[in-house]
Amino acid sequence: MDKVVASAAEAVADVPHGASLAVGGFGLSGVPQVLIRALYERGVGSLSVVSNNCGAMESGLAVLLAADRIARVTGSYIGANKEFARRYLAGELEVELIPQGTLAERLRAGGAGIPAFYTPAGVGTQVAEGGLPWRYDGSGGVALASPPKEVREFDGREYVLERGIRTDYALVRAAKGDRHGNLVFRRSARNFNPLAAMAGRVTVAEVEELVEPGGLDPDAVHLPGVFVQRVVALTPAQAADKRVERRTVSD
Repeated sequence: MDKVVASAAEAVADVPHGASLAVGGFGLSGVPQVLIRALYERGVGSLSVVSNNCGAMESGLAVLLAADRIARVTGSYIGANKEFARRYLAGELEVELIPQGTLAERLRAGGAGIPAFYTPAGVGTQVAEGGLPWRYDGSGGVALASPPKEVREFDGREYVLERGIRTDYALVRAAKGDRHGNLVFRRSARNFNPLAAMAGRVTVAEVEELVEPGGLDPDAVHLPGVFVQRVVALTPAQAADKRVERRTVSD
């Protein structure tokens, strides 16, 4: 039952070249920075990543992206990540952009053993009709486009069929965790981390505070340990290393 491993390097030591990863985080919040850095240092590449965005401010998944370790991204947001946009438009990266709520539900469905579901999001658009550029040819043309999806009508309204997502591994970050893998997330870090954790066949969690079994109120647990296979306890310095994406001040 004790799922704690000695280091981040040990926790990702078996992630192979070409693996698929579900990675938690929302902007700079709740990003498993230490696990991503350990994966970078391993040198594996051709990774298929499922995450809301692909890093920012040269941190998170942007570390792997800049090193040309990512071959495909399934996500919702490119944002201000100029390297992400450049690689996509240059044809160096395959990208499947999907509505944010659909991404969340695809991860949750995959983790819950649900192969597919119907949603109204995307009906009447290229999300359902196909033709979204997945990969450009580097000259402004589309080398690979999304296929059309099944659309059905229920009670007079159309819905598009979306498939659940399962990945080889998941990397997440939690505010607290115990040795059994039960996790607690803080604020916006809870947006995608529990869902990514559910989708991974092998889920690795870095935790800012490790407690002994029984140290978490069962009613406060956001993700039960059944979804987590490995736990890495962060050092105080690693836990405190949190960036601010846009600093604002007031008079």
